Amino acid sequence: MSDQTPAALVLEDGRIFRGQAYGTVGRTLGEVVFTTGMTGYQETLTDPSYHRQIVVQTAPQIGNTGWNDEDDESARIWVAGYAVRDPARRPSNWRSRRSLDEELARQGIVGIAGIDTRTLTRHVRELGAMRGGIFSGPELGTDDEMVAAVQASAEMVGASLAGDVTTAEPYVVPAIGEKRFTVAALDLGIKSNTPRMMSQRGIEVHVLPLSSTVDDVLSVEPDGLFLSNGPGDPATTDAQVELARHALDRKLPLFGICFGNQILGRALGRGTYKLRYGHRGINIPVIDAETGKVSITAQNHGFAVEGEPGEEFDTDFGRAVVSHHCANDGAVEGLRLLDGPAFSVQYHPEAAAGPHDAAPLFDKFVDLMTETR
Repeated sequence: MSDQTPAALVLEDGRIFRGQAYGTVGRTLGEVVFTTGMTGYQETLTDPSYHRQIVVQTAPQIGNTGWNDEDDESARIWVAGYAVRDPARRPSNWRSRRSLDEELARQGIVGIAGIDTRTLTRHVRELGAMRGGIFSGPELGTDDEMVAAVQASAEMVGASLAGDVTTAEPYVVPAIGEKRFTVAALDLGIKSNTPRMMSQRGIEVHVLPLSSTVDDVLSVEPDGLFLSNGPGDPATTDAQVELARHALDRKLPLFGICFGNQILGRALGRGTYKLRYGHRGINIPVIDAETGKVSITAQNHGFAVEGEPGEEFDTDFGRAVVSHHCANDGAVEGLRLLDGPAFSVQYHPEAAAGPHDAAPLFDKFVDLMTETR
């Protein structure tokens, strides 16, 4: 924190938290959400799924390892704003190239430090994720002015945001070693580590823009289709749902993560809904309905698929099952088509920083493509 410029984080219900500017001085608006991860803030900030959200870190000390040039999950920071309690005064890590504060300022991210993030987290847990704003320096107004600005901002429900974060042009991540498969990956906000983990398994990944048609997908002659994570309301993804239905109809092996899980859910005829405050962190327990095994997972989602733990249901493509659910609240965490080669999870098997309990799901995708060749 370079100075003591006053700042305020303002919630739409009128609650105000006062602190100091962190990163860029100015004003920003977005949905206020919290994440419980004690590590991995660089990956969080550069995750496109956080687009248009003000992220609150529940861990009190942030910035200890600075900012490096290796761990970004995309080409830029995507969060709308950032709120921390006790920023590191001096980063200490052999890979650090600059401080977190410097990187936030370099990329124009408006943040706030010195607030009680635990109290803010409890407030959001009790009342639900809500719109908010960070105001600092000349942008600080009266309480009424700031609350009015927040209340006039856009809601997350109904927000179509994947188009903001998708790649403009297709690109290829080559297989490492012998090429075994070709996968078409629909970029809804894909993280860098996802194609990297597939390439380590001999998969050549063709990352395609959000607007890609079924012909675009088939043109790369894929052995499978991957649906990535991403931001916004899954109810706005009609075109991508239709693409998934084409893949299911053709029995093209399909694997979805996070937003991709919600798209597969819609393709199978399920609805989606907004969670009270979402799941964001790196220690969230998920139960496999078939085996009872619990995995500790990384998650970042504010919407979920309708369904009950272990529920089997009919679809246009055969029987399907809610394969995984959250141990904390029973929310759907995975789907599997019993009569076709398709599955998805709501959590992040490619998670960095950790945990890695779910990494074998990429091997499961390989097995699925092997079986259907």
